[in-house]
Amino acid sequence: MRLKKPIRNKYISSGERLEFYDFSNVTIEHLHRYAIANDFVKSKVVLDIASGEGYGSNILSTTAAQVIGVDIDIESIKNANKKYAKNNLKYILGSADNIPLESNSIDIVVSFETIEHHDKHEEMMLEIKRVLKQEGILIMSSPDKKYYTDLSGQINPFHIKELYFEEFKTLVNNYFNKTTFLFQKAYNFNSFVSEQNNFDITIYSGDNTKIEETINQPLYNIVIASDIAEIRIKPSFFNGKNITDLYFQKLFKEKLQIIHETISFRIGKIIVFPFFYIKKIMRKINRDKALNN
Repeated sequence: MRLKKPIRNKYISSGERLEFYDFSNVTIEHLHRYAIANDFVKSKVVLDIASGEGYGSNILSTTAAQVIGVDIDIESIKNANKKYAKNNLKYILGSADNIPLESNSIDIVVSFETIEHHDKHEEMMLEIKRVLKQEGILIMSSPDKKYYTDLSGQINPFHIKELYFEEFKTLVNNYFNKTTFLFQKAYNFNSFVSEQNNFDITIYSGDNTKIEETINQPLYNIVIASDIAEIRIKPSFFNGKNITDLYFQKLFKEKLQIIHETISFRIGKIIVFPFFYIKKIMRKINRDKALNN
């Protein structure tokens, strides 16, 4: 089930970047990726390509020595530097194919859901290799075109060039000697399983009228790549309960706000206001009597 985005009045997003008022399944997917990356970045210098709103770089900064978020949108950079101000965290203007950092300066490069937003894939990989130290690690995700677009029938207008798994695998393997690929599958929780350990697990869904077994294919492919380091990673799950709770709290508040703005509610408020005022006066009279006695 895909949760609908609640209404937000003060800010209208373009929809291209995840904003952290979007408490939805997509939020859970993004958080799980950063949870995986967080296991690799302790005391490291980290580059987050296409840092967007900034929440992911902020998560990484809780364990990394330094995090640099790069994004092509100047407003996102300004807002992120203001919202997530830390000594070991900064956001700078740049692009995936023109990273404004020195060569051999980065321990870990993180790039989630970026590569499909442009068609300069070779240029991006060359830039990643340039800024990474010899023993550096790349952690990158890409939607699988087969499941994300072809079989679902959905078209993301912000995606320029999506990749099938084999295309993604070939691209990264052309630049790195050691790679571990993961498949990200979305339920009401979120899971990661490696290409080698893509075990079968029975998933059921339904309601009070029907329950059936479902086949859940990976919407996203993830790679952890290096020229030197041996990468071993266990299957993992992300519990989306907190995000789902926040979603429904947000939805309730906004529905309540809509009700408060209706003409009928305002008229009703005017009608009952004198009774509230009288009740307030009576409370004061009774309180004064009690004090005098």
